[in-house]
Amino acid sequence: MSNPHRPVSPIFSIDVSAEPPKPASPQFDGDEQVIELLRELVVGQQKQNQLLEQMTQQTAAMQKQRSNELQQWKDANPLLSKHCHRAAETLSRVQTQFLENLTVEVLDNAEHLVDGEFMLNEFVDRFGPRMAHLNGVLQVLAQLGTGQPTSET
Repeated sequence: MSNPHRPVSPIFSIDVSAEPPKPASPQFDGDEQVIELLRELVVGQQKQNQLLEQMTQQTAAMQKQRSNELQQWKDANPLLSKHCHRAAETLSRVQTQFLENLTVEVLDNAEHLVDGEFMLNEFVDRFGPRMAHLNGVLQVLAQLGTGQPTSET
């Protein structure tokens, strides 16, 4: 049986020769590698923070512009803004009644809705689009009717 020469890990080798040891090749030791990686992480986080700051500033500027445009519209249409406010209040009551009817329907037909896909689809078809449209209209009216125009006429 022959023992093929297997490479031995340098951890387990012992140099017993009379020659001076060769200087180690310049490498990072473990601590220096960790420090370098941490530095890279810090640089990456600083870049992320800068980007987040820019995004926040841009979003704030867009919201401010939108708010200014909305206020200009309210100032140009004070009566319509008041009507939107009253309409939103009325539509809010309608939405409350609609939700009451919807919940009664769910409670009355709970078993059929759980067990039957047909009944669930009918329910969603019956109430879903109306709910979505009602919410959309209510949002617009509420936004146009909030606050007071800056110039009262």
